[in-house]
Amino acid sequence: MNNKVLLPIFYLPPISWFSVFLDSENEIIFEQFENFPKQTYRNRAVIYGANGKLPLIIPIKHTGKREMKDIEISFAEDWQKLHWKSIKTAYQSTPYFEYYEDKLKMIFEEKPQLLTDFNLKALQVILNILKTKKDFTFTEEYFKSPEALDFRDKFSAKMESKIQFPEYYQSFSGKNGFLQDLSILDLICNIGPESLTYIKNIKINYN
Repeated sequence: MNNKVLLPIFYLPPISWFSVFLDSENEIIFEQFENFPKQTYRNRAVIYGANGKLPLIIPIKHTGKREMKDIEISFAEDWQKLHWKSIKTAYQSTPYFEYYEDKLKMIFEEKPQLLTDFNLKALQVILNILKTKKDFTFTEEYFKSPEALDFRDKFSAKMESKIQFPEYYQSFSGKNGFLQDLSILDLICNIGPESLTYIKNIKINYN
């Protein structure tokens, strides 16, 4: 029996998000009617830079619109160029970056108006790299107490994950140690084809 799971739509999500998203027992519903919460993975990803954790933040327009599906991206600054430069600097020495570089670069070549569209396009690129597929649907209205398992507030960009992740090779771990539950980018650039197996071996506590 499948679990109906309500997930937020993130930007290059952390590994923990993917372990829920790709769980074969989970029927995924993306939340698009929530009021956009600030300082979350909805518009930020955390990668492993030379000095440790490095957040990449997508600037958004302050139009007065509140629902996630209506949040617009600001292109007043060329943040896409900066994000790509940061990713390249962080991962160009990893074992698999060169194999995925052209695909990853595609994420930053278009300028969709909506944050949700950008995040979903990036997700499709990642799924292509992982050589997997996953069906999902979208909410049609907002429920404060949904019947589905509610993961909208389960992933914090401000606090350490409570899950213990198996260590894998990271380029800067000799300097800063193993950093867990970073963006999916960190996993695929460092362990490549093993990423999907790694993700599926992580079990998230639904409580």
